[in-house]
Amino acid sequence: MIIVVMGVSGSGKTTIGKLLADSLKWEFSDADAFHSPENVEKMRRGIALSESDRTPWLQDLQTAIKHWLQENKNVVLACSALKDSYRQFLVLDNERIKLVYLKGSYELIQKRLQERHNHYMSEKLLNSQFYTLEEPLYTISMDVAQPPQVIVQNIRTALGI
Repeated sequence: MIIVVMGVSGSGKTTIGKLLADSLKWEFSDADAFHSPENVEKMRRGIALSESDRTPWLQDLQTAIKHWLQENKNVVLACSALKDSYRQFLVLDNERIKLVYLKGSYELIQKRLQERHNHYMSEKLLNSQFYTLEEPLYTISMDVAQPPQVIVQNIRTALGI
């Protein structure tokens, strides 16, 4: 199974994803690692990525997902997956890929980003993240105001794992 932990920057994708993967003894992967140096530099400068910037990134992610599925790997992937079209591109198997949406208020996530250091995704891009976000309709949704361990347990309960 592949669990895609999705949401805007600052929603806790990496934190929750790592905790979830550790609790399951699964592999963890962060979609941020698939960005080109050019994309990272754009985001570091507070410039939102264009669709043409995102396309190679999404293709690389899809390739990785295909590989994990072929190898029957259990992976937790932290990935923004903000648009429905991105999720459709990445969810290659509805039975074996599950989406978990980390949902939070703009104010809470803005506060988290203001407190975060050493990450290229700046608070400047939060407006574009919320603007781009197309909330998923048919997925597991978690309130990010809860403690991380509670969120992880709720995800496990929702997925029955």
